[in-house]
Amino acid sequence: MNEPVLILEKENGIATVTLNRAEKLNALNHELRAEFCRTMRALRTASDVGVVIITGAGRAFCAGMDLKELGGGLREEGNVTFVSVIEDMDAPVIAAVNGFAITGGFELALACDIIIAADTAQFADTHARVGLMPAGGMSARLPRAVGLRKAKELSLTGNYLSAHDAERMGLVNRVVPREQLMSSAKELAGQILSCDPVVVRQMKRLYDLASRVPLADGLQIEQDFSRAYNLSGHLQDMEARRKAAMERGRAQSAAKR
Repeated sequence: MNEPVLILEKENGIATVTLNRAEKLNALNHELRAEFCRTMRALRTASDVGVVIITGAGRAFCAGMDLKELGGGLREEGNVTFVSVIEDMDAPVIAAVNGFAITGGFELALACDIIIAADTAQFADTHARVGLMPAGGMSARLPRAVGLRKAKELSLTGNYLSAHDAERMGLVNRVVPREQLMSSAKELAGQILSCDPVVVRQMKRLYDLASRVPLADGLQIEQDFSRAYNLSGHLQDMEARRKAAMERGRAQSAAKR
């Protein structure tokens, strides 16, 4: 019996989506792309999910598109792509990059809100080496993550980038030992879940919108979000939440001494 190309697990408000074509380095063939898109669209409306973690089975996060199927288009049923379904998520999405994140796999990670990388992870944009033009957001997201000149260097050379170099550039949030990757991702997801869920989703949307426009427009978007939130009636119990946040801050400061 063939194993499923994608594994979905839910626990305590966290959905873990594992790309499961380990023998093919989780290359995105049509079957995996279609199942990934269906799963992510279902999670978007799942009331029991507050954070999504995406990872890969085996030694790769995702090696990109399955080159045997190129030419058939990237859009799946519902006119979505493996990147657009991440963009459409209301809940935060964490990429837990366990190994190679290459080209389309790199784009998949870049589409996530937060990236945690195992110390064995490597990133590369090999579009120019393979002879393809990007279609998953590489040219828009990579410069915003590492700067225009570094992005051009990575894309025009196809050179591989280690996890620690990626962290130094600000491409990934943190690097952890491979054996601690999923526990670290779930710990971070739990911290997100401990915050106000309405504000978390609104803040995620706010950052997505404000970061794509000039500063003046971004400031106006923030004011619009703030005004709408203040009129929503969600300000109840703010004093209790403020005190809890301060207690948490004191505990974190004490732990670092």
